[in-house]
Amino acid sequence: MSSFPTFLHPEAKSWRHESTKNWAPKFHASIPGFSESSLISLPELAHELGIGSLHVKNESSRLDLPAFKILGASWAVARVYGERLGIAEADLTFSAIKENASKSGITLLVAATDGNHGRAVARMGKYLGCKAEIFIPYGVSPEAIAAIESEGAIVHRTEESYDFAVDKAKVFSDSVSGAVLIQDTSWEGYEDIPAWIVEGYQTLCSEIDEQIGASGIDVVVIPVGVGSLAHAVVAHYRGASKFYPALVCVEPTVAACVLESLHRDERTSVETSPTIMAGLNCGTPSEAAWPLLRNGLSAAVSIGDQECAVAVKDLNAHGVDSGPCGGATLAGLRALLSNESARKELGITSGSHVVLINTEGFQANPLPSTF
Repeated sequence: MSSFPTFLHPEAKSWRHESTKNWAPKFHASIPGFSESSLISLPELAHELGIGSLHVKNESSRLDLPAFKILGASWAVARVYGERLGIAEADLTFSAIKENASKSGITLLVAATDGNHGRAVARMGKYLGCKAEIFIPYGVSPEAIAAIESEGAIVHRTEESYDFAVDKAKVFSDSVSGAVLIQDTSWEGYEDIPAWIVEGYQTLCSEIDEQIGASGIDVVVIPVGVGSLAHAVVAHYRGASKFYPALVCVEPTVAACVLESLHRDERTSVETSPTIMAGLNCGTPSEAAWPLLRNGLSAAVSIGDQECAVAVKDLNAHGVDSGPCGGATLAGLRALLSNESARKELGITSGSHVVLINTEGFQANPLPSTF
């Protein structure tokens, strides 16, 4: 029997979400240097886990950034500029917004981040000749801070929680003329930009569907912070996709806000503590994400830093460039499959095909020397 905190909802596979046309993949394809990320097969780890196949969607490199976050940040920024410039979403291209960016009235992009989102927002600012200021909570590595600053952004260290950093970014953005907050979590009155970020993330799901081939997908494992990536994955696989896999979310035990919310059956905030999974260290699920997570997730599990560190090392040993947020998926899958009851309820067998979403490379958030 597993000792890891777990929530099971196997009926979620039959839940469906209404989908609409998503123009983000078309926009992404217009960005110079854009290409699909790889899907890597790991047969030795599949054998260890007693499953048919294990693939890793490797988001350790997107547009020369070591994480997937540029998918959401780029589309959200494009939509904001498109609205200011009168460009319909179906007509948005990178060149169209870049050539007209100075006419938008936007002078500053603002975000709160645990690392990768903030760097992606700053990169979009650099692309478009716009300044960026980024607010960070405690626990962000010096390497991640330096990476954000390397994009030309000003970094504000709050030394408080992620939720606190989001509040500071919001207040700051509201106080500066020409500033736009590009945040990947939502609250009442702030829904459009987080929704566009979610749309941007769905590009990686469309790529998985094309790359997986005839085997299909039985399980997708997703690392979760506020839940925006999980929101995107649920929207895709309970909506437009031809596949209907079980969807499993993984969180740090010290920041398991989605797991706690699922147990309580209501969106719930939790107190957080430092973790090597810095990008997942969030205490409150996104308001917009919560209904889809509640209905569409098949399982949730939380894991500790030690299990995560082992998984990071194992993925890197098998040729996958992974940091703690990506490694959390392998650790979470191991935790879930150590529970025979969970295996049975979710229908995971020796023939099941599982995909892990590796959201960051080691460069984005290296393991501390103590691990």
